Amino acid sequence: MAAPRTGTGSGTDTAAPRRTAGRPTQRERSDATVEDLLTAARTLFAADGYAATSLDAVCERAGVTKGALYHHFSGKKQLFSAVYTREQERLAERISAAYLRVEDPWEAVYEGSRAYLEASLDPEVQRITLLDAPGALGWEAMRDLGVNCRQLTLRGVKYAIKQGAVAPRPPDPLTSMLYGGLSESAMAIVRAEDPRAALAETLADLRKLFDALATGR
Repeated sequence: MAAPRTGTGSGTDTAAPRRTAGRPTQRERSDATVEDLLTAARTLFAADGYAATSLDAVCERAGVTKGALYHHFSGKKQLFSAVYTREQERLAERISAAYLRVEDPWEAVYEGSRAYLEASLDPEVQRITLLDAPGALGWEAMRDLGVNCRQLTLRGVKYAIKQGAVAPRPPDPLTSMLYGGLSESAMAIVRAEDPRAALAETLADLRKLFDALATGR
């Protein structure tokens, strides 16, 4: 690393300007604006849906100009994509917490899968990730942006196989089956006439599937 410059031969200090005490830097102001926009957009997307939410409404709620929004996002689709990505990150945290509560590696994958499905009962999660995302983003983009949740499933499956909780097999096909099935099940649950009953029925079949794949049961 190069040493910082402290001056020139004329005595002029050419070091990078320091932050004035108490004043946010340009980067901090920019980050704060993005945070305000994402928070406002998340609230409106969850309450009113993607189609009914206007960028003017997002800017008004965030307290920023439309120019500031376009400085950070190309339009509503990219803004929604950023909100969706955050929802996937929150969901990944929820899955991880459920997984880590259980010692048995295959049972831990089940508990993570259960947490994923239970999250579909949250009306705000429903609206953003299950009802609006398919139309706003498309399945391929949803899959790419949901990579954290799929990677969690893959790591869990690999560990369960390594520990002998599941019979030896290539982990990717089982991961794809689980993640794809869970995603489709979540969408079916949210569209069901009785989502809670649909969740209970889905979990009952998921339990049977995991028990059938587990070794020593």
